[in-house]
Amino acid sequence: MKAAALPDWPLAEYSRHVRSRPHEWHLQQMGDGPDLLLLHGTGAATHSWRDLIPLLAAQFRVTAVDLPGHGFTRLGSRMRSSLPAMTDDLAALCRVEGIAPVGIVGHSAGAALGLRLVDAMGVGTQLIGINPALHPFQGLAGLMFPAAARMMAMTPGMVDMLTWNMAQPGRVISLLGGTGSKLSAHGMDLYARLFCNRAHVEGTLLMMAQWKLDGLQADLPRVKTPCLFLTGSNDRMVPPVSAVEAAARMPDATVHSLEGYGHLVHEEAPDTVARLIAGFVRR
Repeated sequence: MKAAALPDWPLAEYSRHVRSRPHEWHLQQMGDGPDLLLLHGTGAATHSWRDLIPLLAAQFRVTAVDLPGHGFTRLGSRMRSSLPAMTDDLAALCRVEGIAPVGIVGHSAGAALGLRLVDAMGVGTQLIGINPALHPFQGLAGLMFPAAARMMAMTPGMVDMLTWNMAQPGRVISLLGGTGSKLSAHGMDLYARLFCNRAHVEGTLLMMAQWKLDGLQADLPRVKTPCLFLTGSNDRMVPPVSAVEAAARMPDATVHSLEGYGHLVHEEAPDTVARLIAGFVRR
């Protein structure tokens, strides 16, 4: 779907569609200065940065991207939703667009993607992970979760059924309640509108089905990139202690806890998060 399909989508006036194989990307770009790249988490889109982008754009050229199959980015291949594939495709997009970020800001799964992308960008790129999801599911959940997502994505009619289910009154509100964050009615409505779109639901399932973090875990001690992890103390989706454990295994990583906020802390406290990001990148 095109950005014009939702004329009141946040920051739609800054939206562009870019063809970089294999996907047709939707990105939003604002500001001048050093490049900052923003990567949302699974199931989200550029709307999650709606209040953060204008604040950061006062000091940086900010680019927010919809991941493959998410939001307004048209998925070019159903087999390009894994961590390595997304890293390669995003690196290619950055080359096409001349984006050389001094900092990559990744939320949840976007932080894992940012860590891999930092390697592709080379020296000089820092990472800010917001409630970073860097640990794979353990035990039976680690086997069943991606298998279930894969089954739903590949079974005819299942994506339509899930999309219908997400459109039921209160369904998305209940889902967001599990994040530990308190969003405005407008914020919740944006997620509800996303999950009424079949392509977005399918893209989310494909990412969940292909996502593996085992290799990333093994590489953490070799990550020399300066990293800042921002965690919400009320996060119910990614335990804040997981960021502390990951940072302890890395040469140059620090954790800053934001008390009283949940998994979507960048939507709850954009002013605080923007200040911490800018301070870290410009230190």
